[in-house]
Amino acid sequence: MQTSLTSAKISGVIVSYNPDIDALRHLVAAVAPQLDQLFIVDNGSRFSVSSSINHGMCTEIIELGDNYGIARAQNIGIERARSSGSSFVLLLDQDSIPASDMVAKLLAAVLAKQEQGYQVACVGPQYTDSRQRDAAPFIRLEGLKLKRQICSASNTLVDVDFLIASGCLIPISTIDAVGMMVEDMFIDYVDIEWGLRAQQLGYRSYGVCAATMKHALGDESIAFGKRHVPVHSPLRHYYHIRNAIWLCRQKWIPSQWKFVLMWRVARQFAFFSLMTSPRLEHARMMALGLLHGVVNRMGRR
Repeated sequence: MQTSLTSAKISGVIVSYNPDIDALRHLVAAVAPQLDQLFIVDNGSRFSVSSSINHGMCTEIIELGDNYGIARAQNIGIERARSSGSSFVLLLDQDSIPASDMVAKLLAAVLAKQEQGYQVACVGPQYTDSRQRDAAPFIRLEGLKLKRQICSASNTLVDVDFLIASGCLIPISTIDAVGMMVEDMFIDYVDIEWGLRAQQLGYRSYGVCAATMKHALGDESIAFGKRHVPVHSPLRHYYHIRNAIWLCRQKWIPSQWKFVLMWRVARQFAFFSLMTSPRLEHARMMALGLLHGVVNRMGRR
């Protein structure tokens, strides 16, 4: 039976790790009224998130006691959503703030595409980083280039290859068909891998221009030409490089994507080794990530 706007049951899953509690409370207050239930999965923060959040706005706060990575935390939340009978799951990072109508806009987009006969992987909002002037573009591979797609109108749906996990609304039926997040990736490229895997199975992802969200991408950013490049810690850059190499080694990845990922690795290695401090530490960790990606050493560093 086709899901309708009124029959859809949506669970939200927020993954937290040493969050800014005020920001997390703001996120919970913003998103909880838009959902049927909300789970917070905490990845071993240094303090108790459960004692800092109003339980009346959350269905459950799951404290894992250690950092198992974003993929495992997302999978735990997805399993809670599935077991509770939800038809959709909304993934969120701790540093995102959705607009008051974001979930409704996303749901309407999914249902419209399903009504047209499309198999929907996921839909996601247009997001803005407060440190940048413009909304972040949606990404689609055309030939051997990643095309940055800007919303032309507020009612536009943009066909994309993948979406960032935060703000992503996914039908549970799609997860059942495509599979869960790859836990060995730990963090970074988890959403890209899942989106490309879904695409290879015939599912399509869409950016929803009418749905909006604020989201902080990276610890800081560097102005480079007309763009602001997000910068992470050396450890995060290790995961970027390692997981990109691992993804290139998967047999189902199209050759165009392998070329693009390898070119992206080369550019990241050069840029962050030269432009970010401490340069030697960034270079060392990215070199280690390259090695571990080649020898298939995955999991938590």
